[in-house]
Amino acid sequence: MRHIISILVENQFGVLARVSGLFSARGYNIDSLCVAETEDPAVSRMTVVVRGDDRVLAQIEKQLKKLVETIDVEDLTGIAHVERELVMVRVKAKGKKRSEVIEIANIFRAKVVDLSPDSIVVEATGSAGKVKAFVDMMHPFGIEELVRTGKIAIGRSLNNNEAKGR
Repeated sequence: MRHIISILVENQFGVLARVSGLFSARGYNIDSLCVAETEDPAVSRMTVVVRGDDRVLAQIEKQLKKLVETIDVEDLTGIAHVERELVMVRVKAKGKKRSEVIEIANIFRAKVVDLSPDSIVVEATGSAGKVKAFVDMMHPFGIEELVRTGKIAIGRSLNNNEAKGR
C-alpha cells in the first residue's frame, strides 16, 4: 500500500539523513521525498511517499516520533488531504511547434517560465495523473530535460461533522 507521510521536524543539520535512514534500515525505498521550510523557518516539513504494509509503517511512525528533532508525524493516507506535484519540462520548440506547446500548456493550466530560440520551459502542477498526462503530451516535441518534485500533501481542515466523528 502507498503511504503519504507528513513529518514536521526541527530545521537542523542531519535530520533528513536520520529520517531517511529509518526507512532504508527497514528495506523501504522512498518513492518521493520533498523537504522545505514551513511558515516558521525553524521548522521543516518532509513529505515522504513510500510503499509498504501498515504494520511496519506504524513501527516506522513510532520511531520517527522518538527522534528528538521530530515535532509531528501524520500518515495522510487514510484521511482527507490534498496532494500535488510540480514538473518543469524543457522541450524543443521552434516556429509552429512553439505555439503548439503553448496551446497544450494552456489546456493543462501550465505556465511558460522560460523561452530560448530553440526551446521552451513549461511548469505544470497538479495530481500525479495530470502531471503524467502533461509529460506524455510533451514527449512528441522532444523533451530535452525534465525535473519533478514528487508529491507534497496537506491535510484538509475538518468541518464540524467530521470533527465529531473523530
